[in-house]
Amino acid sequence: MRWEIPDGLRWVERTPVGRAWLAELPTRLAEVVARWELTGVGPPFAYAFASLALPAHLPDGRRAVLKLQYPDDDSRHEATALAHWAGRGAIRLLAHDPERRALLVERCDPGTPLHSLPADAALDVAVDLLPRLGVPAGAPFTPLAEEAAGWAERMPGNWRRANRPYERRLLDAALGFLADLAPDQGEQVLVNQDLHAGNVLAAGREPWLVIDPKPLVGEREFAVVPLVRGAELGHSPAAVRHRLDRLSAELGLDRDRVRGWAVGQTVAWSVGGDQVFEGNVEAARWLLDAG
Repeated sequence: MRWEIPDGLRWVERTPVGRAWLAELPTRLAEVVARWELTGVGPPFAYAFASLALPAHLPDGRRAVLKLQYPDDDSRHEATALAHWAGRGAIRLLAHDPERRALLVERCDPGTPLHSLPADAALDVAVDLLPRLGVPAGAPFTPLAEEAAGWAERMPGNWRRANRPYERRLLDAALGFLADLAPDQGEQVLVNQDLHAGNVLAAGREPWLVIDPKPLVGEREFAVVPLVRGAELGHSPAAVRHRLDRLSAELGLDRDRVRGWAVGQTVAWSVGGDQVFEGNVEAARWLLDAG
């Protein structure tokens, strides 16, 4: 098998952990292909950002996707989340090798991303899909409160190391929202902190299926945050506010809590390593001003 790292994964070359993972990939790939008797393994999908994902065929000829995950904490329980959903609104987990951080999952055909639809049609899909994904859950998934505490602890240092890339009021607001919201949540369900419109694909078994979850256990108000902040369905103050208002209203969510979680996580995800994600900074600013 001859393949090259997709451009979206090149960021891993900047760290020792990333370079070590890249060096091990050919061996891990060969091992899981042999273990699961896969054929027709193709070039990696270009969209992958946190895993090497390749098309493959099962021994019975079915089309699948083989994923070798970058060893981060966010995706540690991806396989467990897929097993928990058991194909209801999300791709099916076909096999899992925890030692090699390898997953074999159902392939979506045609695989068109949700953001190919007009924005309001995409939100129609989300309103139908999200309640099905919000099933009761507990261990081993990380609680949202614990994750939020980690964001709050890291944010001030990240902000300073990045040379204060956004105004102090944004940092203070995010820290305040996280402190207020985390201890006082509603029913704890399985939520996906990366459920943006590029991680929902058109499929045959169901019209739309979720891929690449980064699962937590938290209240339903948090589940819509990635769609509210994400640029895939429009990146402007009006577009962000429309998603906030519509998803909150049609899913029966507390708009103030959705907005607070959105500001908190979006600011937390605005700085990663030596990179500042300006789109997240803008979205957080618009959300804060959307009170």
